[in-house]
Amino acid sequence: MTQVRGSGCSNRPPLLRIWAMRIDLANLPADTASLHEIIAAQVAEAAAREAELVAAKAGLMAKALELDKLRQQIAWLRRQQFGRSSEKIARTIEQLELKLEELEVETPALSAANDASTATAVTAPASSAGEQSSSPEQAKRFRRALPAHLPSRNVVHEPSCTCPACGGEMRKVGEDVTEVLDYIPGRFEVVRHIRTALSCRQCEKMVQSPMPSLPIERGQAGPGLLAHILVGKYCDHLPLYRQSGIYARDGVELDRATMASWVGKVASLTAPLVEKVAEHVMAAEKLHADDTPVPVLAPGNGKTKTGRLWVYLRDERPYAGAAPPAVVYRYSPDRKGEHPRTHLAGFRGFLQADGYSGFGPLYESKNGEPATVTEVACWAHVRRNFFDIHAESKAPIAGEALERIGQLFDIERTAMGRSPQQRLLIRQRAARPLINDLAAFLDASLATISGRSELAKAIRYARSRWVALTRYLDDGTLEISNNAAERAIRPLALGRKNYLFAGSDQGGERAAAIYTLIETAKLNGLDPELYLREILRRIADHPINRISELMPWNIALAMPVRVAA
Repeated sequence: MTQVRGSGCSNRPPLLRIWAMRIDLANLPADTASLHEIIAAQVAEAAAREAELVAAKAGLMAKALELDKLRQQIAWLRRQQFGRSSEKIARTIEQLELKLEELEVETPALSAANDASTATAVTAPASSAGEQSSSPEQAKRFRRALPAHLPSRNVVHEPSCTCPACGGEMRKVGEDVTEVLDYIPGRFEVVRHIRTALSCRQCEKMVQSPMPSLPIERGQAGPGLLAHILVGKYCDHLPLYRQSGIYARDGVELDRATMASWVGKVASLTAPLVEKVAEHVMAAEKLHADDTPVPVLAPGNGKTKTGRLWVYLRDERPYAGAAPPAVVYRYSPDRKGEHPRTHLAGFRGFLQADGYSGFGPLYESKNGEPATVTEVACWAHVRRNFFDIHAESKAPIAGEALERIGQLFDIERTAMGRSPQQRLLIRQRAARPLINDLAAFLDASLATISGRSELAKAIRYARSRWVALTRYLDDGTLEISNNAAERAIRPLALGRKNYLFAGSDQGGERAAAIYTLIETAKLNGLDPELYLREILRRIADHPINRISELMPWNIALAMPVRVAA
């Protein structure tokens, strides 16, 4: 690795080194009082930065100690993994592996912040071209050689053969080669970026094409590999330590810590795109909402707590709307009502959700002003209550209620994909009479059964939400059920079943962000791996004020492969 020269003040104490670089010696004031003020301000600033560095290093040390402790625990458990308790030990190992994975995702971010603070505190503007600084940790880093058995592809970046300075003929004087590990569906490959260096025969000017931007600066991972890892973790529900074993069978050594670092950096890189998707979702006039529990490892004791993943879905396809479908996921450490109310603070319109009380304040008027969110209840929840009772007791009233509700869903199938006006007409003619009859049937049945029975509770649940349940009859853009949100929750439930839990609250937030991109791509008929590969190929150099160009529906025309939503 090339050694980089430091500043000329390298032997001075940190505070004096910063003071020397910050003060403009050519424009010092003449009076001593002003000089004292300048020096005092610079020393105070240096002390503050020194304190930040100490805190950052302490945080890194704590993380490093926890990582080392977890590795030792896993190694000890693997030695004990025999006998009658092997199944319990295997589950404990999986828990610790996932916690270790999340810590390894977070540690590079802390390290990067520490490097940035160090650079800010001790680096002055370069006095000559090419003069840079590097920390001792950066100087120790090295690149692992990529596997020689993998197929490689050369991408040559050739500058112009004409000198930009004098117009003379250029000659080749060398080249720089940067190798990047990428993943093409079905196989790994090494992409060799060859940047030819030319010099002018007349004026000796040197010219070389710049290195194309990579998703992770100075990283060895190409966009295809990063997309494959993300889809494996969040779409196919494979934790990184399992992926590491799979790749090793192909002769590619990718340790979990490296992939964890990549996942954290990609989550940060795509954060503006995730928020742009959220902005599109919250601009809808109607949303579907739901949530699901996510076991999360609690810090310190290795036990799990219950976090929540919330889903907010915009989908106008059932009534042939023009806006593309999108879904945003949010994580919270618990199920307090303040979380969905914060998520929906800017939303105005119809909200279709279950009867969770945390949504209640959204439906209430404030200071004499009408409520900005209108509740739309879900007939699937009502039907589920009667189904459970009928499956257990074969109660005739529950069976009759199921039959009547089923007829309402049959009508909705004929209205699917039609315009709001057509859907409204169908519902008024066919569904409203059935719902009026169902209300009379439920009221009459309630008078004939015990008020404490489960069947009575199911009837009261339906009748207490009747206004919200029948609201869809008067608006062709509304749905009879919240099944769309439940379908958006299903991938999360599959992930929870496969990898048991999230490793930390930060891991839950990362999962929510990546799920937003993956599931929105699927809603728009895109292969999520190809979509992620495309945005990761472009996003590093993409202007932030044009981030909407990377939304799935805007990038879809360039995608060669589509999948069913």
